[in-house]
Amino acid sequence: MAKILIFIGAHLCTAPRPQKEAAALAQAGHEVTLCGIWFDRELAQRDQALIADQPYRFQPILDFRPQAGAALQRFGIRIQARLAREAFRRWQAFSPALLGYGARAMYRRARQAKADLNIFHSEAGLWAGAALIKAGVPVGIDFEDWFSDDLLPSALATRPVAKIRQLESTLMHHCRYKLTTSHALAAAFAQAYQTAPPAVIYNAFPRSEGVAPRPSEGPIKLHWFSHTIGPGRGLETLFQALPAIHGSVELHLRGNYPPSSQAWMEPLIPQAWRSRILIHPLVTNAELPHKIAEHDIGLALETPYCGNKQYTISNKLFQYLQSGLATIATDTAGQREIMAQIPAAGALIPCDDPVALATAINGLGTNRDRLQAAKQAAYGAAQNAFCYETQIPTLLNALDQALAPLHKPRKQPGTLYPDGWITDATS
Repeated sequence: MAKILIFIGAHLCTAPRPQKEAAALAQAGHEVTLCGIWFDRELAQRDQALIADQPYRFQPILDFRPQAGAALQRFGIRIQARLAREAFRRWQAFSPALLGYGARAMYRRARQAKADLNIFHSEAGLWAGAALIKAGVPVGIDFEDWFSDDLLPSALATRPVAKIRQLESTLMHHCRYKLTTSHALAAAFAQAYQTAPPAVIYNAFPRSEGVAPRPSEGPIKLHWFSHTIGPGRGLETLFQALPAIHGSVELHLRGNYPPSSQAWMEPLIPQAWRSRILIHPLVTNAELPHKIAEHDIGLALETPYCGNKQYTISNKLFQYLQSGLATIATDTAGQREIMAQIPAAGALIPCDDPVALATAINGLGTNRDRLQAAKQAAYGAAQNAFCYETQIPTLLNALDQALAPLHKPRKQPGTLYPDGWITDATS
């Protein structure tokens, strides 16, 4: 049995991929603690309810909830982050605070715990992981995203891209355990950093969380969701396609919808569709499959404006399959990887092509038999080829390979090793 720490940069309930990893490793007999950050009272309550029946433990390494004693700490962290951004803007000075809250807290917790493996999932974890490698501490990384290539060009001016790439390179070359979300992204990482690719664990869901498809009756219900309803997520193409969609069709959007998003979206909606677009709030991860299953066609309209969007597979794609929706996905390298294996489950269309999108929707929406067959194919794929149970052997094999060197002595500070690292006790 190994002692394993898994680090995330937020609440447990907002991190389904680390949850599944922690449960699988704990069920395999390891002592697993998942370390996160608390900043919201309601989300913390969800975390506590979620952990009640799990085989792993959860520990908040930072607690910023509005409560006695936390206000000053929360203010200090925010000031630190603001100063770090300003120093980078003016002098290109790097600080871990640029990568999100908790980087130093992750590092300290890992040094104290003396675990057999410390696995990082967030951008802040890149810095913590690299610093721990230098100190001779065993580190694993899950590249849930391509962190150094994940934003619109307009946002890159205030982002330490070169440093993030350096950290990614360090982790790619020196981690005992490294995972990512698609074969396309694994190959891109291997080429970019000239090293062996990470193992691939799809963001699939357990069979037990699947929801069988409902019969297609009444208006055809299109479904799209994201954390925030806003630009850069394929909605621009969708709104352009709406006038060419035939028949009785509704569009259901789910996500945060702040005033800024309303001001952006309202002018884009065709007049004839204003009464046919329904906005839904976010729900818990447990509720989401059932809410999605109330619809007919899921839309995964990613736009590959950066490497991350090109090579990752959107979580929504797997969630549509899980809930038995016919799925229309744009032809990014990541989404093609899945849809090419299950062509009967929907359609793969060119990116940013409203004509192709309307054609795909009409092809499913005007043929109920074809639509129902696509929904059944999607659900069958989620229950068999793309459920989390099929990912667990790869996960456990990656862990076995990472733990194999445990019998060897750990690196000692101040020593030069063949891999070129000189560890530093003060790191």
